[in-house]
Amino acid sequence: MDRRAFLKTTTMGGAAGVALAAPAYAQGKRTLTMVTTWGRGLAGVHDAAQRMADNMSMMSDGQLTVDVKAAGELVGAFEVFDAVTSGQADMYNGADYYFVGQHPGYAYFTAVPFGMTAQETLNWYYHAGGMELHDELGQIFGLKAFLGGNTGAQSGGWFRNEITGPEDFRGLKFRMPGLGGQALGKMGASVQNLPGAEVYQALASGAIDGTEWLGPWADEKAGFQEVAKNYYPAGFHEPGAALSNAMNRDVYDSLTPAQQRIFEVASGECHQWSLAQFLTNNALALGRLESAGVTLREFPQEVWDAFGAASREVTEENMGDDLFARIHNSATESMRASSRWITRSEGKYRAERDRVMG
Repeated sequence: MDRRAFLKTTTMGGAAGVALAAPAYAQGKRTLTMVTTWGRGLAGVHDAAQRMADNMSMMSDGQLTVDVKAAGELVGAFEVFDAVTSGQADMYNGADYYFVGQHPGYAYFTAVPFGMTAQETLNWYYHAGGMELHDELGQIFGLKAFLGGNTGAQSGGWFRNEITGPEDFRGLKFRMPGLGGQALGKMGASVQNLPGAEVYQALASGAIDGTEWLGPWADEKAGFQEVAKNYYPAGFHEPGAALSNAMNRDVYDSLTPAQQRIFEVASGECHQWSLAQFLTNNALALGRLESAGVTLREFPQEVWDAFGAASREVTEENMGDDLFARIHNSATESMRASSRWITRSEGKYRAERDRVMG
């Protein structure tokens, strides 16, 4: 039993037959400290954090102010989870798959290899149990979280040399977080999990041989085209990567019901706004990258097959954890159901539209 459940049980037991007092909500204006996994100014992802802060201030008529601390300004990028669970900060905006060390189930609330697109993620999260599982996972660590951003499908990455077969990943120093990174490790890669603000320097210095990041727009802003020329627009690891807003549960419980609803609704708006921002900018940026001399490539089919085999192995290694298994099974069932309809309807329509209309 987790700490909060234990406290709830003992409180109820000691108050048998006694009317419990109404929850005590903090009064007046409040400033909440948000830490992020993003360097200040990183295209798209830092924008999502700032959008969330602005949403909460405007929707609460200034009763809630969110002070955004970029990675390194209060804590490091990968320290935000512990900062919020310990109460050092009130909330974080970040990619939950950075925290698979706390629990591997967190990967599903960003992205997993061969997982859900952005639309499929939303279907699962809002209408097929995903939000409830996110909350169950958060309760273990004293967090209340909602999805709060999405990059859409992320690119396969930047490489100094062309990838011609699975053997090219053996010994390759490559930056990739989450379960996707673990899958590349199964293929023999030397996987690095670097914060976004550190990736360019690592690639430029030769500390890594290649990297994935977010997509053409953010990648161009980061300058990766200056130091690598082989770009793979399609990747296996993040077909619709979500961001999360997570709040310390005690802080969340101290908010009024209206403020709690603001936190939820502001996160949802931020998710849609962020996804549209990435998708709007990616197509234009891809054209600019190609014009600048970047070679656009596709992984050979045998590489995709190797990605799949490694990804299945990583998944199976985690299935002994009951909560991970329930999250995986729920997400997979929802994804397959959504895909059946989307493929037959929108998928067919888009193929015919592009064929007929050019």
